[in-house]
Amino acid sequence: MRTVWTLTVIAAGLWLMMFSPWTRAAVPFWPAMAFSSGALALSGLWLGRKSLREVFAFHWWHVPVGLASALILYLMFFIGHKIAAAILPFASNQVHLVYRTRSQADLWLIGVLLFAWVGPAEEIFWRGTVQRHFGRRYGRFTALIVTAAIYTLVHIWSFNLMLLAAAGLCGVFWGAM
Repeated sequence: MRTVWTLTVIAAGLWLMMFSPWTRAAVPFWPAMAFSSGALALSGLWLGRKSLREVFAFHWWHVPVGLASALILYLMFFIGHKIAAAILPFASNQVHLVYRTRSQADLWLIGVLLFAWVGPAEEIFWRGTVQRHFGRRYGRFTALIVTAAIYTLVHIWSFNLMLLAAAGLCGVFWGAM
């Protein structure tokens, strides 16, 4: 369990490096995100190496569930952005700040990284390692809440309320799945 906590502290440090106003100008975001998520995922895979067959078992119904969950999450973000922009004067600017990383690489490369590397790597680490280990120790519900909270808090270095809200929503949504 100590290893999982150590890895979450390392994740916080890596996210600090990528997101903080003090370091982000010096750090190329997409290479840093690819490295950080990959290193954490590899650490998690090594930690859970005895149960990899169980974790990566594929069933045909994973595909429609994944597509439906992507659509639901997209709709939640679309509606949430409209509501936040209507009631919070700073919301649209903060959402725009999240998307400024698009200028740091070609869009096709960002898409490939998110779909084939960063997304899976983050899920392997946050849900497959952190939440799974916490679940064994504290129970499923507590693991969901604690993992989502940590996942949200590592984004605090951005000082962006909209990014924190998005991370919190995603942490709970993906963790519940």
